[in-house]
Order: sequence, then structure tokens, then C-alpha cells
Amino acid sequence: MAFIQSENGSLFRIDPSVAKFTGVELEPAHNAADPFPHTVIDEFLPSSIIKICQEQFPDCPDPESTTFHRRQERAKTQFSPDYLNDELRLIFATLSGRPFIHILENITGISGLIADPYFMGGGFHETQTGGHLGVHVDFNCHKKLGLERRVNLIIYLNEDWQEGYGGQLELWDRSMTRCVQSIVPIANRAVVFSTSDISYHGHVNPVAEPTGRSRRSIALYFYTATWDPTKRSATTIFKTRPNSGDVRDWRLQTERFWQEFTPPALYRPALRVTRKLRRFAAQQRPGFPIG
Repeated sequence: MAFIQSENGSLFRIDPSVAKFTGVELEPAHNAADPFPHTVIDEFLPSSIIKICQEQFPDCPDPESTTFHRRQERAKTQFSPDYLNDELRLIFATLSGRPFIHILENITGISGLIADPYFMGGGFHETQTGGHLGVHVDFNCHKKLGLERRVNLIIYLNEDWQEGYGGQLELWDRSMTRCVQSIVPIANRAVVFSTSDISYHGHVNPVAEPTGRSRRSIALYFYTATWDPTKRSATTIFKTRPNSGDVRDWRLQTERFWQEFTPPALYRPALRVTRKLRRFAAQQRPGFPIG
């Protein structure tokens, strides 16, 4: 039986009266988990919903897709839910609705969670053969809405995936000395974890499924209206693992340096121009680092 039940056989709808109590028993273990609050749940959604996502997963980028090709994040594409068919859009709408948010609040103990209507960085994710994502902490502020990022949800779509195929989600300790958890991205396995300045995670082992299948998932991020303007807004920050050969993200560090010493009125327009030029170069030269 799936952890989350649908109240309708053909449509994905969560009964609000059931959602009030779903996941409450997981909260103590979630917040006591090592190395930071997280929960792994197998058979998360009804199998019919996972099957729809698998069979109707996009086969080409949409107008708002982003593909990353750099040393820290390679061969990864994000697909916006806004360009999916009606059936898939309904699934994303349900995963952003109040009953589902209530379940996440029960699991995490965080009240007042808010789904992102812009799906900034969220949606379907796909990493091709050889692709990986370095260990990092996520951006902490939804600048358009002025919200603080609090919870990540990942639901995997990879049938019969084995550890040797790579792509395991790794959770690292705050000192970046060891991987504490390694989670194989098997179909209908969900990972819920709190985001903070110590929630180091990534899938560093390159995807190597023998038949060439890609690593696929649903990724959704949730926020609270607790952002304090005195806090420092930070983008994704990549970390290097000990004795790994990981390459430091000098581009990001350079941007942060100029952010510290350049007036906002000058820094922001310059950064926008720089990123547009980088994306243009990526279109002209496949493999150019755009992240």
C-alpha cells in the first residue's frame, strides 16, 4: 500500500481529512536523523501515478528547461511542469496543494510550508549517462517571493535501479569529512529533507546504467514566510570532498567576492548580463559551462 493514498481511482487527489494525520509518526525520527533532518519513504505514491510519470516523462527540453554542463553539475536537465500535459500537471498541482503540504508539515514538524508556484529549480529532473551533481547546499531564498527555503522533496522514477548504476543521493556531515547516508534512487522512493547551511547533499557517482537509461526524478521545494532581509541570500554552494579530486567552484566564489564589494545597483545588472552571455555561449558551444 502506498504511503500517500488517492481518494479517486483515476485522478490523483488526497483526502484532506486523511492528510491531517498522515506522517505524524515520522516526525521524531525525521528531526533526529543523521547528518541532518531527513526521511526516506518507499512506495510513496500510488503506483499508477509513478507509472504515468515514467511513461509520459518529457523526451525533449521545454522552452524553460535548463541543462547543466560543468564540473560540479553535468548532463542534468530540468523540465518545467508548466509545459507538461494535463495529466502530469494535475499530479504536480496535487503535490503542491494543501493536503500534501499538510503531510510534509507532519513529517518535518515545520508549519506554514508554502509550495513554489514558479517551480524555481523544481519539476522533472533528468541526469544522463556520465552525469553527476556535486555535493552542495541549496539556495536559501526565493527572491521573487521573499520566502525562506525549508524542505526539499525528491521522488525517484527509476525502475529496477541498482547501486552499481550510480546516481545515489549522498548526505554528508557538516564538516564534509564523510558521507553519512547513501540512498539508491529506486522508483517510488521519496526523500524529504530540511534545507539549511549544513544540508550537504548530491549524487556524485556518475550515472552508469548498463543500457543507457538516465536517472529521473520529481523535485519540489517548499518555503516558509520567515525570510529576514538581514539574512544573507546565498545561491547553490558546492563543496569539495576530501581526497576526491573535486574541483572548487571558482565561478561562484568570484561572483560572491564581487557581490561583497560592488554596490547592488551595479552588481545585479552586471550579473544578469554575464549569465545571459554564458547561456548564449552554451548554445553555440555544447559542453560550455553554463551553471
